[in-house]
Amino acid sequence: MSVSQLFRAKEKLVLQDDNASLKLIPGGKDAKPDSKAADKLTTIKIAEELSLMQEILYAEKKHKLLIILQGMDTSGKDGTVRGVFGQINPLGARTAAFKAPTTIEKEHDYLWRIHQQVPANGEIVIFNRSHYEDVLITRVHDWIDDAECKRRLAQIRDFERMLSETGTVILKFFLHISAEEQKERLEERLADPTKNWKFDPQDLVERGFWESYQRQYEKVIVATDADHAPWYVIPADSKTQRNLAIANIVQEKLISLKLSYPPGNPELSKIKVV
Repeated sequence: MSVSQLFRAKEKLVLQDDNASLKLIPGGKDAKPDSKAADKLTTIKIAEELSLMQEILYAEKKHKLLIILQGMDTSGKDGTVRGVFGQINPLGARTAAFKAPTTIEKEHDYLWRIHQQVPANGEIVIFNRSHYEDVLITRVHDWIDDAECKRRLAQIRDFERMLSETGTVILKFFLHISAEEQKERLEERLADPTKNWKFDPQDLVERGFWESYQRQYEKVIVATDADHAPWYVIPADSKTQRNLAIANIVQEKLISLKLSYPPGNPELSKIKVV
């Protein structure tokens, strides 16, 4: 079984805190604590290979890759970007972080700001949060009702299908962290002065809606999972296992694209550099 198959979202998805700590690769759920170093080294190796494949992707300009990272606060979206994609040449890759919409963005439809950031040919774009916030926080806080949420889910499915049909490869990752692990990470940010800048009091407010977020994530993931835009539920209590799983899935997808450099230009052989 491939890593992609291992973490693909189930049709009847139930998010449980116990599953957030599963260690499924390479040592299974009983992986020893000292496997963290091995996980990190393996991820670094894969990250180097991703960097090489990204160069070919950029040169070929045939495919475009959109990676979506979603998860509760402290689930590791920033850490994933650093750990998995940190070695990729920024010439052909970038990250788009979506925060609360600006006044101008609010004056357009909710997908307007998203569509401007999707990848071009040869590009990898990583969404740190995404259009899914518009069916998550908005529904949890009752800013939209069920009917509007259903409309948006249908629109998101159409949007992603359109992206896929015009050449965008889409990979969506839900970083599944437990409530207890989030508590520890928030406490660490409060206790360590060098991490105080990461702490946002609003994180505590959203933590109070934990169960509502879990149930809404279940609905959203099941409603928008598709072969052309698959969701992967990644246990994220272990940072090293999280990065290793995502790195493997991205690598598997890039390999499946059978990337190759564009054919050489015979005319260039006639040019002499003096």
